[in-house]
This record gives sequence, C-alpha cells and structure tokens, in this order.
Amino acid sequence: MAEFTTILDSLSIAIRLGIHPHEVEPQRVMVSIEMTVVYPEPLREDAIEQVLDYDFVRAGVLALTERKFALQETLCEAIAALCLGDARVRRVRVRTMKTDVYPDAAVGCEISRER
Repeated sequence: MAEFTTILDSLSIAIRLGIHPHEVEPQRVMVSIEMTVVYPEPLREDAIEQVLDYDFVRAGVLALTERKFALQETLCEAIAALCLGDARVRRVRVRTMKTDVYPDAAVGCEISRER
C-alpha cells in the first residue's frame, strides 16, 4: 500500500458566500485542500493514470462558484464530499478563507472528513 497527501493550495475563487446584505455579490475566497490518497501498491510508473489527478478537484470547486452558500461550513462540506467522491481518498481537510471581510483579518473555516 502507498499513501500520499495531494494538496491544492490557495485556489482563489469568486463566490456568493455569506448571510449579510453586503455579501450578495461574489467575493474572493481562498480554498486549500489536503487529501490523503491511498493506492493499493507503490507506484510503478511515472504516469498520471497511476494517481489521483487533482484537476477534477479544481474543476469541481470552480463549478461550485455557480451556487450561493450562506455558510463557509456548508461550502467546506460540499468540497469535502467532492473529494471523497474518489474512492482512493481516505481523508480530506478543507479550509476556506474570506479575505476581504475585514481590513485587518481574513475569516475562515476548516473541516476534516474521512471514510
């Protein structure tokens, strides 16, 4: 068995996220994802077909920008479910950060989910 951590870090998205009137328009959110990916045996080839291709995660997160979320927690849950859709992902950690809510701080949420 082989176990790797696949990381998609600091993906900047514009999404409608929040409960306040000023959050009606899309705002910038930074998304970071760490996935523990398990393979049945050590990798034998240097080929993308041997591993989880993180393009599907990036594309899935970008597709979520079409939705409106009230809470960062539910956005994190949606991203975690997307990642766990690949049976090789054993564990996922998702962090979202609203970067422009306050002039002096970002606000965020982080969750971990596993099979």
